[in-house]
Amino acid sequence: MVRISDLTILEMLKENSRRPFVEIAKVLGVSEAAVRKRVRRLEDKGVIKRYTVEVDYKKLGFEVHTLIGIDTKPEHYIPAIERLKKLREVKSLYTSSGDHMILLECWFKKSEELMEFLKKVKKIEGVTRVCPAVILEKVK
Repeated sequence: MVRISDLTILEMLKENSRRPFVEIAKVLGVSEAAVRKRVRRLEDKGVIKRYTVEVDYKKLGFEVHTLIGIDTKPEHYIPAIERLKKLREVKSLYTSSGDHMILLECWFKKSEELMEFLKKVKKIEGVTRVCPAVILEKVK
């Protein structure tokens, strides 16, 4: 069972994984040692899998942020995922139920790069549909 305070710790670390434990402890009204122990427990249980960096790709010159829905023939589903995982343009890859079997998150410097990438994806054996959506703005 997860404590309410554990959820607060997780939310604060999601906002800033470098947030000092002293700051979290003040919010929760506990000691820094207590926060350190709770975080270690969450790591040990696999609740916290890793700490990461959120990159602002636009500041690196990548102007086109996309989500790309992909469908495949059932027998080519796993091989297509394996091929897609290896593409450097793919920042995140998800399997899903709903409109598409596979979802990719990609960044490109120019729309021409997106178009070339889509051509490459369409050539993957078993791919039946590729549906890109350009993200205009991240709201939350």
